[in-house]
Amino acid sequence: MATFADLPTFDELKDKQKYWPAKAGSHEEGLGMLRYLTPAHVAKVVQHEVKTGERVCLNWDMTRLETPGFNRFPCQHKIVPIPNYEGVAWDDIWRFKPQASSQWDGFRHYSAMQPDGKRRDRIGVGHWAQKGIATRGFLIDYVSYVEKKGGVANGMNGTAVTLEEVLEIAKECNIEFQPGDIFFLRVGFTKTWEALTLDKKKEYREATKAHKHGHSGLIQSEAVTRFLCDNHVVAVAGDGVSFEVRPNKDNDWSLHHYLLAGWGVPIGEMFDLERLAELCKQQNRWTFFVTSSPLNHPRAVASPPACMAIF
Repeated sequence: MATFADLPTFDELKDKQKYWPAKAGSHEEGLGMLRYLTPAHVAKVVQHEVKTGERVCLNWDMTRLETPGFNRFPCQHKIVPIPNYEGVAWDDIWRFKPQASSQWDGFRHYSAMQPDGKRRDRIGVGHWAQKGIATRGFLIDYVSYVEKKGGVANGMNGTAVTLEEVLEIAKECNIEFQPGDIFFLRVGFTKTWEALTLDKKKEYREATKAHKHGHSGLIQSEAVTRFLCDNHVVAVAGDGVSFEVRPNKDNDWSLHHYLLAGWGVPIGEMFDLERLAELCKQQNRWTFFVTSSPLNHPRAVASPPACMAIF
């Protein structure tokens, strides 16, 4: 059984853009880094993290992103009567893109499409759905960090959160990183978005078509990549459209390339971290037990997270 002790450090990697030690076509390959979330690991996390039973879901309201960027369409939902039961019983009809709200990016979201790839489930999200995702999470609340200094965080101006700031926030919040963690980063996109007028939201949509948008997020650098590898982070998630800053300040580094395509580390985007941040402050702790149940479709590229933090 795979253990975190088996994992190399970043400097020990022969090919730093590719470390995915699992047999091609196996279930373990489809899990990526999630294969290290063993029953023993989960039991240990529950014992240490679940104390009060307080909980909060991290799924953003699916109607909030009315004008999603990158030519995506917003969530469409219709309630219809069941034939022969009109006025008594009802069904839903959904049409949505996971990337237009809270979602996990699966591994095939950012990787080379192989021949007949659309019909294969080799690295589809369905692998994650068999047992779900369960581990410890920690929150780096950059928004509160900025506000304490008298500033205002803007999730849509391309602010790059530095590794030094991450480490400073972690120290202030008594966060000690552990193998198997999910790194949550609050930069304020959902909060910024909900304060915009509809006209401003439409301007954002047009700006993404011209690649003239800005998304605040974690800086992309070798130091950050080394930090994620050496701490054996199994997934990352933020409230931004992209976990990492856009546009990229250093074109030689792409966290999507390293994490999704190279190491098998899921990336979560547009999670609702507002209530989580408030609960962390109330509990005076910024680590918690996390569960997530992605959609069970074998070939899925992405999925709503169905994610909950439990204290």
